Amino acid sequence: MEPIKPIIEVKHLNKSFGSNHVLRDFSMSVTPGENLVILGKSGSGKSVLIKCIINLMPPDSGEIIVLGQDVGELDQDQMDLLRADVGFLFQSNALYDSMTVRQNLEFPLRRHWSKQERALHAESAVLEALEDVGLSHTINMMPAELSGGMRKRIALARTLILKPKIILYDEPTTGLDPITAREISELILQVQEKYQATAIIISHDMNCIRMTSDRVIMLIDGKNYISDTYENLQLVSDPKVREFFD
Repeated sequence: MEPIKPIIEVKHLNKSFGSNHVLRDFSMSVTPGENLVILGKSGSGKSVLIKCIINLMPPDSGEIIVLGQDVGELDQDQMDLLRADVGFLFQSNALYDSMTVRQNLEFPLRRHWSKQERALHAESAVLEALEDVGLSHTINMMPAELSGGMRKRIALARTLILKPKIILYDEPTTGLDPITAREISELILQVQEKYQATAIIISHDMNCIRMTSDRVIMLIDGKNYISDTYENLQLVSDPKVREFFD
């Protein structure tokens, strides 16, 4: 049987800001359908890593292969096409305050679908995405009328509307109360099950990590310090690993 080909490969990635070496020879691979968590302290380079993956931030050196394509070799049009297959859930949600929920969800369709596609399928796509996150009733509401947890769900619905093959979650539970954070973690699992999507989850919320991760990479000193399941990492005696669990 042939080995499973990674859906994302990062090879020997380096990224510095002046004298601050954020990523040092960082390598990893992600298999199709996997929920991979990147765990690290604030400022350790977690968000920089996922921004490099979708070329929002170019690395200093190294190679990034996403869905079989070398990100560093793509032109703008090719990168836009790739990004249609990679959903990004921003930590801030990045909803447009002046748009209704419906208009926020239609926004990526306007960028990636033809006028005819939108005329035929936009309404059903919006309704399905809202149903996925349990918020069909909010379709004509404004973001300001929604709670923090509801805004997070709407941002996820907008991410799901193009049915991406990969979803990047940037601190999905930050700023949420424990009950809402648990609901978002459960939603991440539901998305994985329904869409068989591959996910990279950036987080330092240990409850979210425990619930959602198939595997955890600890980003320490700019490197892939250790990679294993949450359960196995709990048993590691290395002080640099232990401080996340104690």
